[in-house]
Amino acid sequence: MNIHEYQGKEILKQYGVAVPNGKVAFTVDEAVEAAKALNSNVYVVKAQIHAGGRGKAGGVKIAKSLDEVRTYAQELLGKVLVTHQTGPEGKEVKRLLIEEGCDIKKEYYVGLVVDRKTSRVVMMASEEGGTEIEEVAAKTPEKIFKAVIDPAVGLLPFQARKLAFSINIPKELVNKAVKFMMGLYQAFVDKDCSIAEINPLVVTGDGNVMALDAKLNFDSNALYRHKDVLELRDLDEEDPKEIEASKYDLNYIALDGNIGCMVNGAGLAMATMDIIKFYGGEPANFLDVGGGATTEKVTAAFKLILSDENVKGIFVNIFGGIMKCDVIAEGVVEAAKEVGLDRPLVVRLEGTNVELGKKILNESGLNIVAAESMADGAEKIVSLVK
Repeated sequence: MNIHEYQGKEILKQYGVAVPNGKVAFTVDEAVEAAKALNSNVYVVKAQIHAGGRGKAGGVKIAKSLDEVRTYAQELLGKVLVTHQTGPEGKEVKRLLIEEGCDIKKEYYVGLVVDRKTSRVVMMASEEGGTEIEEVAAKTPEKIFKAVIDPAVGLLPFQARKLAFSINIPKELVNKAVKFMMGLYQAFVDKDCSIAEINPLVVTGDGNVMALDAKLNFDSNALYRHKDVLELRDLDEEDPKEIEASKYDLNYIALDGNIGCMVNGAGLAMATMDIIKFYGGEPANFLDVGGGATTEKVTAAFKLILSDENVKGIFVNIFGGIMKCDVIAEGVVEAAKEVGLDRPLVVRLEGTNVELGKKILNESGLNIVAAESMADGAEKIVSLVK
């Protein structure tokens, strides 16, 4: 789950991480009032969307008067911002962060991720702040420094200090940088984050070490223990179909193709998408109904696929282990009758209760094309859609 920059900064403040003073605004008047409340001669008007690259896309403005704050707020609110992370459709700006100006001396990068290779949290730091870390990694990888953190003891002060010296934080500010990094790590662990990225981290003219931007992502599987974080969820920033899927505990991601996929198990779902591509088709979604799906869950999944106007055909590919083939078949039949199936449907069932599942499908009266294997099913649905 993602949250907005201003929400991330509010969390970080609780851990002693320095951030500029600022306030969220949903209207132009609120933006002006927020600026009035700040003790500053310069204001930053920042679009709040769940995507990076806002500055390059014109979503961050520097205002030198309240009139300019009003002008920029009018310009940004309601604007569709297109960045390298939003895709060509962009995202509408519905809220702004109004912050005090900052006397920036130097920009740096600090981030925390879970490293799959070491199964540890890793803190990365670079003196190349303000640009995407992927760009730094590609062009100047020697400028990225890492500290692998032992979960038994957490981030140790000497590791933070070593990182601070490595990225050339001014010597007199190293202690503040260490405090910053320790607080950031604690927030990451306490809140079950999957990513915590500060880009840029800045040192200021008055000797502060501060998070000028903040991106926090959270492990959705841990949200049950963080009701405060769950309350920060902005449904306007999420795909409506993915929101609906989460109500039924379905793993759903919308894609750009025209073949809907319903599969059990993430690995099989990935393989199904690959084989559809292999036969010249384009998957419209990733949908894993899981190992213990009920008829109700399968029905919801089927409806979800059919709600996508781009879907011209559906491929159901089920290997029944824990998941029983007859349960899948019942869900498919129930959903197809409820919503009115008007598109080609190819079904491949294998595993537990497979014969019963096939019997339910054959006796349903629906126009269902049976497949003997995954490859056979993929070839058939691609052919039918074309």
